[in-house]
Amino acid sequence: MNLRENRSGESLYFYLTGELDEHSVATVREKADRLIDENAGLSRAIFNLAGVKFMDSTGIGFLMGRYKKLKKYGMEMYLENPNANADKILALSGVYSLVPKI
Repeated sequence: MNLRENRSGESLYFYLTGELDEHSVATVREKADRLIDENAGLSRAIFNLAGVKFMDSTGIGFLMGRYKKLKKYGMEMYLENPNANADKILALSGVYSLVPKI
């Protein structure tokens, strides 16, 4: 799993590529949390999932953990471009009721 970021205006973009599972989430979690802390005060974070080839419940946990962290800073979170499999998992798990897909 790779994570790259970009800041544009009031938005912090996260671009995830690879497999978001228990074997890869630890390093991505640390980097995402550091970037959120460094960019506290922005209004939103957008997680682009176009490059995520596989996601399991660990991936959902990763996203929900970042959602909670962002809420503490008063930042909104959005999900962007999930592939069909990730979209199905996110919809069935109810993630979209908290984190909108744009």
